[in-house]
Amino acid sequence: MKRRYFLGIAAGTLATATLTGAMFDRSAFAASPVASTTDAEDAAAFLKARRFVSTSAGEIAYVERGRGAAALFLHGFPLNGYQWRGALARLSPYRRCIAPDFLGLGYTRVAKGQSLAPDAQVRMLAELLDKLGVDRVDVVANDSGGQAAQLFLATYPHRVRTLLLTNCDSEIECPPPALQPVIALAKQDQFAQQWLAPWLADKALARSPQGLGGQTFTHASNPSDEAIDVYLGPLVRDASRTNAFAVALDRNWLGGIGPALKASRAPTRIVWGTADPIFTEAGATHLDGAFGDSRGVRRIEGAKLFFPEEFPDVIAEEARRLWGV
Repeated sequence: MKRRYFLGIAAGTLATATLTGAMFDRSAFAASPVASTTDAEDAAAFLKARRFVSTSAGEIAYVERGRGAAALFLHGFPLNGYQWRGALARLSPYRRCIAPDFLGLGYTRVAKGQSLAPDAQVRMLAELLDKLGVDRVDVVANDSGGQAAQLFLATYPHRVRTLLLTNCDSEIECPPPALQPVIALAKQDQFAQQWLAPWLADKALARSPQGLGGQTFTHASNPSDEAIDVYLGPLVRDASRTNAFAVALDRNWLGGIGPALKASRAPTRIVWGTADPIFTEAGATHLDGAFGDSRGVRRIEGAKLFFPEEFPDVIAEEARRLWGV
């Protein structure tokens, strides 16, 4: 992809200031939400906009855009908040959009001895929202972020206004069988070194049918060189941490969650790519029936796991309908 939409946002460097409680000035994010720029300009802008919040779990990296009622965007594995740059650009006129990096992924600085397991991720999200002065959120999630979203809803049902899920874990696919080779290598402390490092070094390989792009992105031109650097750079630099994140997924964290999801009154919408080799369409059907207020499934023909990055207009359309704006 030679051109991409500019978000006016971007992820910060490790030199960006840490927030300890006071809110930073978000006026810089009030510009026109969508303008055409190059991938390199997108990545540089995202890097510039990243901030950090100090929590008991570590320094949580996040990007924020917009004002008003908050929306929380939860990324997949092995991505980070950069995944949502197109959605943030389109939805920031309607919500205060917050896209954090999970513990063990992206640019978040994890506290020594901190668990990277999904239940710890959920506690981190709650503390992050507390530090940002946010009580309730509209949650938008993909992949392992969808697992965290369901756990967050079950743990803090009063904090979720609506839920928009794309291809992700469900109680019947957690973890999905396709993740088992990743977990097996991670247990040997070799996943990041044997899979991610070669993709980072050879962008064409990363976009090949055997790479991150061919397996999880819909279009052969994705992810861009810049996106590969933003996603995989920090994971290869701290390979052991990355492997620990994968190992923590080796159990069904959604086992027994059914009653909590069914009890939820949060309007929930499922948007599902039909060509995903990781999560089957049985997961979409299961999720549709799992929630107390399901608004049905929209299937995106031919789309793969990380289609929310490639088709931000779809995410924006579905989110606005769900939010009623």
